[in-house]
Amino acid sequence: MRNKILLTALLFLAVFNIVGCKTRPEQIIQIKPPYDKPLPPGEHALRKILNTQEIPDFTMACLDINHLRPAIDKSLNYLKKPSSRRFFPCGDITHDRAVDSLEAFAELLDSGLKGPQLNQAISNTFDVYMSVGCDNIGTVLFTGYYTPIFDGSTARTERFKYPLYSQPTDLVKAPNGEILGRRAPDGQITQYPPRAVIETSGMLRGSELMWLSDPFEAYIAHVQGSAKIRMPDGRLTGVGYTAANGHDYKSISKVMVNEGIISRSQMSLSAMIDYFKKHLDQVAKYTRLNPRYVFFTEEQGPPRGSLNEQVTTMRTIATDKSIFPPGCIAFISTTLPRLQAGSVVNQVYDGFVLDQDTGGAIRAPGRCDLYMGTGQTAGRLAGRTYQEGRLYYLFLK
Repeated sequence: MRNKILLTALLFLAVFNIVGCKTRPEQIIQIKPPYDKPLPPGEHALRKILNTQEIPDFTMACLDINHLRPAIDKSLNYLKKPSSRRFFPCGDITHDRAVDSLEAFAELLDSGLKGPQLNQAISNTFDVYMSVGCDNIGTVLFTGYYTPIFDGSTARTERFKYPLYSQPTDLVKAPNGEILGRRAPDGQITQYPPRAVIETSGMLRGSELMWLSDPFEAYIAHVQGSAKIRMPDGRLTGVGYTAANGHDYKSISKVMVNEGIISRSQMSLSAMIDYFKKHLDQVAKYTRLNPRYVFFTEEQGPPRGSLNEQVTTMRTIATDKSIFPPGCIAFISTTLPRLQAGSVVNQVYDGFVLDQDTGGAIRAPGRCDLYMGTGQTAGRLAGRTYQEGRLYYLFLK
């Protein structure tokens, strides 16, 4: 029987009333599910499902397999790289089993099976593992990300004056990409400064990669990790993540909701964009609350994820690669915003995806980010994606 999605409200209200003969103002208490709860030491993010009644029905996902086969090829290409082996074994999943599983799934797709027949073949061929989620019973928060398109220039002008920086020469990374900090002239390594210091000190002057016309657009590029830049001559180029300053991501939307800037029911990326276009002077006040700062490199062609492989709309997910096996085939069951007659409506969604990316805010087994595509429509949908669901991985029996 098809697993039901937990549709649990993120925020609850509690009101404390009268004490003595005086009334106390209403207090709003936010009760947030622990989506970012770290995995306990020694535990695994994936749990094999032993009871066949708990295995989800993949039939609906088997009716929509567009662009799935090429996405699998990109994962296989990544797993051919010797560097991919450092992430395995992941629990009881070996590197060889990950490769064999992708190849077996690709063979099923090549066989021409669809719908119920493909669902039955998958059930016969694969073991199903479920993310333990934030609560050890599988609850995962799904959000969306996308590749925005912004106007920009490689030269500063009166219009283009908000920079995206390339990686600074004093930033030190470990071989696995971990940010170690900032190397001082004497060789000592200290924590790299947070966003507010970077932006107010001018310490990166001279290493600008691109200039944008809007400060909040620059911030969006940081959060999304990539962007397409439309140059003054109409040419489209890309910028992608190359490093960060090592600080954890902090959400500014929560602060804006708490301060009553945008109501909880209206909060979305589109609402934030609209607000900051009208209040340009407040962009820095809020964005500097997030200490994480991203550095970019210019890149041609389609956007790439952290595996240095092309990401695929509605087929690529970003997870915490310290606990989930990179490149592997997965299945998501949640609720997603979809365009219907020009309006955005929420619909139940089942789909096969590939674990091909990471994100600054995507940590722990209770978080997953779905790539929604490029441009304004993708951004509209990504900004409205915030729902609980289930995350499964499939491995050859």
